[in-house]
Amino acid sequence: MSRYIVHGANGAQGAPLLKRLIDSGHNAIAAARNTGSVNGMPSVKVDNASVASLIAAYKDATGVFIHLPVAAEAERLIHAQNIVEAIKQTKPGRVVISTSGWVVDDPDSPLQNPPGSAIAELIRGVQESGVSFAVIAPRLFLENLLNPLVLGAVKSEGVLRYPIRAEYPVSWCSHLDVAEVVERLFTDTTVTGLVGVGQSPAITGEQLAQGFERYLKRTVAFSSVTPQAFGEMIAPLFGTDAAAGVVAAYEAQANAAANAITAGTSAQVQLALTPRTVDQWLAEISA
Repeated sequence: MSRYIVHGANGAQGAPLLKRLIDSGHNAIAAARNTGSVNGMPSVKVDNASVASLIAAYKDATGVFIHLPVAAEAERLIHAQNIVEAIKQTKPGRVVISTSGWVVDDPDSPLQNPPGSAIAELIRGVQESGVSFAVIAPRLFLENLLNPLVLGAVKSEGVLRYPIRAEYPVSWCSHLDVAEVVERLFTDTTVTGLVGVGQSPAITGEQLAQGFERYLKRTVAFSSVTPQAFGEMIAPLFGTDAAAGVVAAYEAQANAAANAITAGTSAQVQLALTPRTVDQWLAEISA
């Protein structure tokens, strides 16, 4: 019987995937440090700092979904190395990695993830293990817009405030799109390597606002705010350190011409899967 292991199954990317796999009749198991946090779903206790716990989870796995948690880069690198070692020892049938927004498919972009980073080492190590693998490369998640400070202003003021330029093209996608692509990559192992997930062609902030406008049936204008101002907005909700990381990420965006997936390696081309439009996403989540 198939056995799929899902890292981060109590989080933004893993939870929709675990639900989708179970709803589709697959034997899907949450890999979590706290198995009590996955709401009664099938689970196995895993600590990324422990190779032994990872080996126990991956043994006889048909597929493993991996994305590294938000943490200090030095800690993420240790996690990546441990995961790679466990994969080398257990040889699961398939591994799918999410870059979680880090850019790995555009070497000319200032957003490109540097060699030696945790994501880069995870991808390199899994590739060298010889197992069948794919890397999904989303850019920005639509769920970022559910931040109450962002969505609240859209509904109350008709203003979508976000720290990107109004004309800046982004391949936005939903966590629901990620789940759909990962499920397909688990069941269709003919597609390997890099798979971009998101709107292609990319859409601008103004087009993003237009999607909200159509859904809410009211005027919505896009308003570009500086990364620093956005950090000050979210610091009371997420803390100063977390806000500083967000500010740094969006300051990097300010130096890029676009944050768009490569069309040739997109899910649209390789899997015939089209991500949700802004309108479709809003309707599905009943925002």
